[in-house]
Amino acid sequence: MNWFVYILRCSDGSLYTGITNNLEKRYNDHLNKKGAKYTKSHLVIKLEIFFEVKNKSEASKLEYKIKKLDKKSKENLIKFKKFLDE
Repeated sequence: MNWFVYILRCSDGSLYTGITNNLEKRYNDHLNKKGAKYTKSHLVIKLEIFFEVKNKSEASKLEYKIKKLDKKSKENLIKFKKFLDE
């Protein structure tokens, strides 16, 4: 089973990073305020990017690395990933 690390943009411009093994369901949970505590109080407006990895362990490690980044670095990561996906 593959896992996903994703970054969401909230209406206040903040970014939320999480992991899941069902990206569509988890994104809908966030949109319907059934997701994380943070996204219940920050309106999610967009799934910015996601990365697919082989297992939960890899997902957790990548999530940790992304969460350690400052906002500018996360914005650059989003731009770079979108550039690569074009």
